[in-house]
This record gives sequence, C-alpha cells and structure tokens, in this order.
Amino acid sequence: MTATAGVDPAIGDLFGAYLQNSPFAAKCGLELALMEPDLAEVELPYDESNTTYADIVHGGAITTLVDVAAVAAAWSGAEPGKGSRGATVALSVQYLAAGKAERLRGRARVTRRGSSVCFCSVEVLGEDDNLVATGLVTYKIS
Repeated sequence: MTATAGVDPAIGDLFGAYLQNSPFAAKCGLELALMEPDLAEVELPYDESNTTYADIVHGGAITTLVDVAAVAAAWSGAEPGKGSRGATVALSVQYLAAGKAERLRGRARVTRRGSSVCFCSVEVLGEDDNLVATGLVTYKIS
C-alpha cells in the first residue's frame, strides 16, 4: 500500500486491512497504489479469471474497481474515530472501451463530502492511460 502525506495513518491501515481481509478484493487482486486526501488509485492486475471472453476484462471486474477506488477515496479524507463501517449507497458505470489484457487503474476523487456521505467520480484507465470506463459512486461512512 502506498499512502502519502495528509492521510491519517489509522485510515491507511484501516483500508489496507480491508483489502487484505476481503476475500473478493483478494480474488480480484486489487492493490492500493495511491491514497491522498480525497483522492485514491486502486489497480486491477490483468488475470484471465477476470475476463468475460478472450482477453476482455469483465464489466463486473471493472465495476468492482470503480467501487473499491471510490471507497478508498471516501476513506482517505475521513476523520479518525468517525467509525470503521461504510456502504456504497449508489453506483453507476459507463463503459467506454474494452480493457484488453491489461492492468487497469481506478482513479477516484471525492467531488463532495458531507458529514457522512461522500460523492465520488472515478476514471478507469488502461496501461496507456486510455479511458476504459467512468463511474459515479455515493458512499456512506458510519
């Protein structure tokens, strides 16, 4: 995990523990690449088990990347002691291009933060920074 200055170490540890202890995140191979206040990047390594056919990354794997990147961004600016639970309230994904046999990166930014609800926008980028998908996520920290 890579966490930069500005993120409370307890928050970084909490998200790192989430990735390590989530069977689904582990199955997908998700890795935290960057965490700054209100910004996070999560990577999905290419693996044949995450494809739909041939070498095309499955839309469900891309949606998972959108969701987890947004969760990381939401937690990156959370107040320590605020709680350790959260839930995605809403999620939409727009698929723009196929991810073909490549590592994908979800770059999430908090666009608005309320007292317990965060609104995040996410870009899913391929290895050449080609835009594969975009997403909007509403996440509640409790």
